[in-house]
Amino acid sequence: MGYKKHINIVWIGKTKEGYLQAGIEKYIKLLKPFADVEIKTLKEDKYSGTKEKALKKEADRLFKSLKKDFILLSERGILMDSLEFAGLVNKKTNLTFVLGGPFGVDSSVYKEAEMVLSLSPMTFTHEMARLILLEQLYRAITIIHGKGYHY
Repeated sequence: MGYKKHINIVWIGKTKEGYLQAGIEKYIKLLKPFADVEIKTLKEDKYSGTKEKALKKEADRLFKSLKKDFILLSERGILMDSLEFAGLVNKKTNLTFVLGGPFGVDSSVYKEAEMVLSLSPMTFTHEMARLILLEQLYRAITIIHGKGYHY
């Protein structure tokens, strides 16, 4: 099989919905033969102060946990179809994706991102976006390897 991709995903807050957690686990398992997937869950700020202060605290935690360039997911990012996304995934051996919490991310995270990518111009819950990202990563990997998942 050759080399495996290294996919790091950093998200803020726990996945609370059981059906989404089950889907996340399913796609991580499907990705295993092709990629080492590491997910880091950072603490969600409880928004005791202002939203801006909470996002800044989350951004500080995020920057401490990131080692390399990262792709930020946001509905304000660029759009790609699945074939274009597969091309992006194919170009890199190591990928890091960042997903914010329920209120998104601080503007500093946008400024530091290598790329801001949108899964859709629609807004998804942050927990649902996690599952959609993993499904699209699996789809991209199957496109790269010529497997019969994407038609």
